[in-house]
Amino acid sequence: MRMTIESDPSYPAHWEADVVLRDGGTARIRPITTEDAGRLVSFYEQVSDESKYYRFFAPYPRLSDRDVHRFTHHDYVDRVGLAATVGEEFIGTVRYDRIGPDGRPASAPADEAEVAFLVQDAHQGRGVASALLEHIGAVARERGIRRFAAEVLPANTKMIKVFTDVGYQQKRSFEDGSVHLTLDLEPTAESLAVQRAREQRAEARSVQRLLAPGSVAVVGVSRSGAGVGAAALRNLRDSGFHGHLYAVNEAVTRDLLDGVRAYRTVGAIDAPVDLAVIAVPADRVPDAVAACGEHGVQGLVVLSAGYGDSGPAGLARQRELLRQVRSYGMRLIGPNAYGVINTAPEVELNASLTPAPMPVRGRTGLFTQSGAIGIALLSALLRRGEGLSSFVSAGNRADVSGNDILQYWYEDEATDVALLYLETLGNPRKFTRLARRTAAVKPVVVAKGGRHTPAGHVVPGTRLSEDTVSALLRQAGVIRVDTVTELVDVGLLLASQPLPAGPRIAILGNSESLGVLTYDACLTQGLRPLPPLDLTTAASPEDFHTALAAALASDDCDAVIVTAIPWVSEHALADDLADALREAVAEAPGKPVAVVHVELAELVQALSATRAPDTEAPDRPAAGSPWTPAAPAATATADPDRIPSYPAAERAVKAVAEAVRYGQWRRALADAGQVPEYEDIDEAGAATQLTGLLADVDGGAVLTLNDWDARELLARYGIRVLPTLPAPSPDAAVRAAGILGYPVALKTTAPHLRHRADLGGVRLDITSEAELRRSYEELTDALGKPAELQPVIQAMVPRGVDTVVRSVIDPAAGAVLSFGLAGVASELLGDTAHRLVPATDRDAAALIRSIRAAPLLFGWRGSDPVDTPALEEVLLRLSRLVDDHPEVIGVSLEPVVVAVEGTSVLSATVRVAHPPARGDLGPRTLPSY
Repeated sequence: MRMTIESDPSYPAHWEADVVLRDGGTARIRPITTEDAGRLVSFYEQVSDESKYYRFFAPYPRLSDRDVHRFTHHDYVDRVGLAATVGEEFIGTVRYDRIGPDGRPASAPADEAEVAFLVQDAHQGRGVASALLEHIGAVARERGIRRFAAEVLPANTKMIKVFTDVGYQQKRSFEDGSVHLTLDLEPTAESLAVQRAREQRAEARSVQRLLAPGSVAVVGVSRSGAGVGAAALRNLRDSGFHGHLYAVNEAVTRDLLDGVRAYRTVGAIDAPVDLAVIAVPADRVPDAVAACGEHGVQGLVVLSAGYGDSGPAGLARQRELLRQVRSYGMRLIGPNAYGVINTAPEVELNASLTPAPMPVRGRTGLFTQSGAIGIALLSALLRRGEGLSSFVSAGNRADVSGNDILQYWYEDEATDVALLYLETLGNPRKFTRLARRTAAVKPVVVAKGGRHTPAGHVVPGTRLSEDTVSALLRQAGVIRVDTVTELVDVGLLLASQPLPAGPRIAILGNSESLGVLTYDACLTQGLRPLPPLDLTTAASPEDFHTALAAALASDDCDAVIVTAIPWVSEHALADDLADALREAVAEAPGKPVAVVHVELAELVQALSATRAPDTEAPDRPAAGSPWTPAAPAATATADPDRIPSYPAAERAVKAVAEAVRYGQWRRALADAGQVPEYEDIDEAGAATQLTGLLADVDGGAVLTLNDWDARELLARYGIRVLPTLPAPSPDAAVRAAGILGYPVALKTTAPHLRHRADLGGVRLDITSEAELRRSYEELTDALGKPAELQPVIQAMVPRGVDTVVRSVIDPAAGAVLSFGLAGVASELLGDTAHRLVPATDRDAAALIRSIRAAPLLFGWRGSDPVDTPALEEVLLRLSRLVDDHPEVIGVSLEPVVVAVEGTSVLSATVRVAHPPARGDLGPRTLPSY
């Protein structure tokens, strides 16, 4: 049942949300409406007598008509009810009623509400109550409620735990035979940590159910053996899947298809099905999904095309597919997916279009949105001896995305390196948050394709440039590469080599020229190469071994790049050289080694050889199970002693350089910095001012503050903007200068001339009335009438470096802090750096040092260094302002003059609006595009 604003104007549609529960299944949370009376009665009938007793403190076998009316009629302000649903069925409910100090029903400004839950017994333990509490808490805050009160029987330990584990500040007392709990709904660091930990466990579990099913049904297997469905079935069977396997074809007339037990429908299978691979035409997918949902299938891989990839009609079909899948509590990979692979020995799942044999077992996880790119990456990794832990190609990514896979890889002990090819970032703010946490324990390498949204991908719009997105990813510890070749190159190094301790690179090999090329490439990447060691073309494998062992044992380098060109007897020496290099690494482990080769294919194979299985094949399903294939060989694994090799010096050096930068980020993470507290910040005053400013502003409108209001708001956070006085005439200019005191500046504020000193709209260091009148006349004669120019007078400040500090709320990435030097050159070259808000003291220091023109701040060519600590403080104070008050959606401080001592903010533009109802700090929810 889907309510709309049209059918009930008061219905808060933005409260609807899909959530992942603790066991990996999904549910929909939505407001309860007057149309839910029958569902509520049915729900209550399925609740045990004990649960009813805990809810009402007395035997309460059935709801009266009055109860049903009260529980389904809400004003969505003082009385709110939410339901968690799967399909059309309620599985849990929560409601609050606003109360006054006397505990009786009340209206605003009363800011306390009584809250109560009820969860169907069959769904208790799935995290339904916890999810409902998150969402009803967000609703309550939106409606001005600051505290929840709850009465719980002492024996109802499950519900007490729900309240106590949520992380809110709370008070607890025992009164009249019940536990009285009061929860402060203001989010805390603990409540946010609890919420995100639950989100991680639930989303990781939902992916784990897709990658390690106990049974798989392929829907759409042709009787002829041709087509996508039949190929998927063969790949599952031939790769040695350990679970039960079923084929589904509505026209099947025999018991087996391609050696696998066959059924007409999923519903006819007389056993549970965990995962369904759907390969039927798009118009038949809804029936297949319904059959899977009714049978209790946990997840789907939809290979079928004809959705968002085929235009507006297909996009509408894709959205309806997602709604249908989630209504049954399932997760979806696809549509238009290539499939999933899990090489775990106890699973061996190849539910993809990759023919058997599967990729070898390795420690690298791979996620792609494009099937074609997925094929290319799998092929490249296979050729170079790299194995996989898991592979997901999500196609149009209607549901399961890179965010979900990161949640899974974060705790997956079988994955050491995460490789992602992304065409879009559906939720950049969440992605950077998850990537930062994952990158703290294992490398995350991302190649982001196209600068446009591909067909089939529906994502929130972003105003951020690709360079900005890349900067934010790197801030989160993500290794951002430009091509799929670089993705493989960097992944190979990180999967097989330790992180370098620094940027010092030793170079050795049997070619002086190749060594010089490698040396130059290191300089280009910002590394510190040592002079190359030329072993000469006569070098033997033993010579390589000796030189490499010495380099690895030396304290003068952090990584080694070996260069090799062919010998006359290439074939005979390739294996010997590979063995020599491996032995040297084994003798002195701890530093990464990469090999640059020229036309030495045999050496590449020897360095990356796949290790054959040395154990017997694991047991397969016994006779009588749905299928009993001949036991294949045990899973091959990538050699843990392999050394990555590259056909060009630039590629090897790029991989090493990315590892160096990632290692530096990991080490810096140990001291990530702090968001400073400033005692002079007036957070409450700013909140009151913003409430007043937005009182008469419509919900979707943006208000640009006048200069007075902007200065007042910024001053509450310790950012002083130098005042200006209007100068509509020469006499007014003279009076203004008399108030401010000479010397003064005369500036135009017309939009087309603002901050454009290069156009002659600024006159500086005016020291007298006569000079001011002359400057005023020159300005108006050159650029136009005073009414057009809107001139102002401002006091002069100490000379320094003109900079620009900005913050903007991006609809996808959230609050972003930006910094650059003022002037057209910086704008033209895009020399601007960015950090996510809230920024720490380390972020601010790194931000001002990361632009190319940063040397101008630190004494370029003999000039005096300027007061960068004062500049960092401006950045941090602005970060605090926009983080504390989501109503502030844009601030531009331009210019901020940084002198030898102190800073001066000469102009500020502030834009405010009503904050969005939900943000990244709101309750966990699945995206619904």
